[in-house]
Amino acid sequence: MTPRRIAGLLCLTIVAAAQSGEEAIRNRLRGLRQLPGDVRARTTRDLALEIRTLPNTSGRLNLALGLASLATEGDFGRDTLQEVTTTLADALRADPQPEAKGRPARPYLELARLVRYEHMQAGLDDPQFAAAMSQLESDDRVRDEADFSLSDLNGKTWTLKGLRGKVVLVNFWATWCSPCRKEMPDLEALYRKFKHQGFVILSISDEDSAKVAPFIRQMGYTYPVLLDPGRKVNQQFRIEGIPKSFVYDRTSRLVAQSIDMRTRSQFLQMLRQAGLE
Repeated sequence: MTPRRIAGLLCLTIVAAAQSGEEAIRNRLRGLRQLPGDVRARTTRDLALEIRTLPNTSGRLNLALGLASLATEGDFGRDTLQEVTTTLADALRADPQPEAKGRPARPYLELARLVRYEHMQAGLDDPQFAAAMSQLESDDRVRDEADFSLSDLNGKTWTLKGLRGKVVLVNFWATWCSPCRKEMPDLEALYRKFKHQGFVILSISDEDSAKVAPFIRQMGYTYPVLLDPGRKVNQQFRIEGIPKSFVYDRTSRLVAQSIDMRTRSQFLQMLRQAGLE
């Protein structure tokens, strides 16, 4: 067998091993949501470390991005989230991505969200990452000044700026969204606890009443549920994935937000920034 033939076979073997490793991680990612919280935290950290050992391929970056999008669904520990952030930054450093229609590519935006909203460290010196951070800052300025009027399931109209003097949590969700459904009992518990202290939840869905109303009745949630069928408010808040939550203090200033599902303790941390204890 010639040296060229041997080199070719070796290359094919390495590629096959890399693909096998990627597929194994991909399968574990698919089952991540079904794991108990403590197991999910350990598995998330292990996957972050394993992805870093893969050869530099587009599959490696996709896996890092997929893990990052799942790692913020709750609270799995800051150390775990930092490992996920480091893995995504390393994958982008090794495989820089082109802009997407004049905007930073999605992996840069995901990394920027981890840095800006989860306070992780990335250490990535890249123009697209800097542009992604600037875009998030611009989005937050829009959200800070946002106002809207929407009707709830009972026909009552709610206006965001009209609630000045109250602490307001704006939550975007949908009936089909499992992370949304998972955090809703905690939202209900917090609403019952703080509503007499001037706390209001405005829960916004872009679905129609025929889907939303039966679900809310069945679950027994009592906080206001607003309908945004034309997605005008979703677009105003630059919502590209759900759930998302934004907390405004009594001066109508945006003081906290989440990029994904939150636990009750995480919601409490957000409300503390608006003065609720």
